[in-house]
Amino acid sequence: MHESATHATHDHAKHDHAKAIEIDVYADLVCPWCYIGLRRLDLALERHVGALVTRRWRPFQLRPDMPKGGTNWSEFARDKFGGEARAAEAFQHVTELGGNDGIDFRFDLVASAPNTVDAHRLILHARRLGLEWPVAGALLRAYFTEGRNLDDPETLLDVAQHTGLDREDVAGLLASTELHEDVLASQRDAQRLGISGVPFYVLDGRYGVSGAQPPETFLRALERIQSERPAAAT
Repeated sequence: MHESATHATHDHAKHDHAKAIEIDVYADLVCPWCYIGLRRLDLALERHVGALVTRRWRPFQLRPDMPKGGTNWSEFARDKFGGEARAAEAFQHVTELGGNDGIDFRFDLVASAPNTVDAHRLILHARRLGLEWPVAGALLRAYFTEGRNLDDPETLLDVAQHTGLDREDVAGLLASTELHEDVLASQRDAQRLGISGVPFYVLDGRYGVSGAQPPETFLRALERIQSERPAAAT
């Protein structure tokens, strides 16, 4: 765990954030390690005792130059891993690790490598309604388990509706450029922090945790932060 400075603005609407430990989660929706990392963070927070912990999704695009509409998954995977055999080996490894954390990866169903700007915008919209994490989880599941295309507006609308968002409101969002700049701003924030890969977590604005770490790593980081705070702050 290493120190990392960030000056992000957080939502103060529902919690007393003066007492909360805030976690900025930089992630992309086509990153299987992000899916695993988020599941492990969930497990850590279930075990955590002490100060309130709040999380904020911070959009990060692994391929910010991905064209709208994305590209064919099999071609993308071959280019990324250097051949079908190496891609299959990587997928098998991730599938086994994900299975240990209760994630059903179905890479055989994944057909696209999408541009994720609109999916990120949907999560940022959901945050305003308190549904940020259910929507993020549903999008990851739609992509990695159901093989759905996150560049397809119908996929995003279905996820939105099934997680409690208003379908017409989301249709309006997707038809606009609303929150697009917020996605790009998050990417710039990551670059300023030196984040080149995800998942990456900034805890309490001071500490960085990189990768799909086991729950114990997050717990140790949270305990360290609590130990450094005045007693009245927890």
